[in-house]
Amino acid sequence: MSRLAALLGAALLAMATAASAETVGFSQVGAESDWRTAFTADMRAEAKSRGIDLHFDDAQGHVERQYAAVRRFIAEHVDAIVIAPAVVTGWSPVLTEAQAAHIPVFIADRSVDAEPSLFVARIGNDTNLEGRLAGSWLAQASRGRCSIVELQGSVGAAPTIGRKTGFAAVIAQFPSMRIIRSETGDFTFEGGKRVMEGFIKSTDGLKDVCAVWAHNDDMLLGAIAAMKAASLHPGKNVLMISVDGVPNIYRAMLAGETNASVEVKSDIGKYILDVVQGYLHGKRDYPKWVVIPTDLHTPEDAAKMLLPRPGS
Repeated sequence: MSRLAALLGAALLAMATAASAETVGFSQVGAESDWRTAFTADMRAEAKSRGIDLHFDDAQGHVERQYAAVRRFIAEHVDAIVIAPAVVTGWSPVLTEAQAAHIPVFIADRSVDAEPSLFVARIGNDTNLEGRLAGSWLAQASRGRCSIVELQGSVGAAPTIGRKTGFAAVIAQFPSMRIIRSETGDFTFEGGKRVMEGFIKSTDGLKDVCAVWAHNDDMLLGAIAAMKAASLHPGKNVLMISVDGVPNIYRAMLAGETNASVEVKSDIGKYILDVVQGYLHGKRDYPKWVVIPTDLHTPEDAAKMLLPRPGS
């Protein structure tokens, strides 16, 4: 009889645990870069370690697919929704639907321009600061004299807007620093390579170009490939700077092919899910923007950045 009671108690405990497991819908913008795929992997691993039932959707860069995913999460009666938005605008209708269903929404990584009352908080980095850090590094490295070609991220995306604005604000303080070419590479290696091939042609082999500024590492790595194919010397004759801090950019630094990258932490699942679970458990005093820290890295610490991180 005691054995039967023990088995029954274990079964009831398992059922209670399953019933109490939090369900979170996560709409990811896509997998356009190494950073993005690392972020997705971290969110999945972090959710698993916490016993969270994560409903994941990859929008493949299409905001309409994100709207559909959020509406599906609402229909599934998830406990919370996390969105890494493809673009800044157009989110108010679907966020209003989530609010009407009493499902809290958390904006991750990127930002939206919707009424702040429609979401609990944004958990993400400061993209404007990233642009300013890159611009400040380049101003110092070039002594304030530099003609720059720019590889922009996806049009309308928050990182594109923030990084471009922050970078422009810094170089505007130096009369001899200016962007002479700028085009979107959509945050992809292939896009960066394509755009750089065009820049090489339009500037007579990057003649008089001092630096390449890319809104993410994958585009800069594509630009490096295009420059090497044209027998140019990235990182030596032309300064190279980008944003993200993916492993391959540190390898490029050690090879002398790039000069600096502003790190955006990809292992941010803990930051996001801390806020989500805290809110679900009754904490209500989160700021509207929970800032994730960032740093700038150069070849001097590239080898260190390739070492395994604690807990990885």
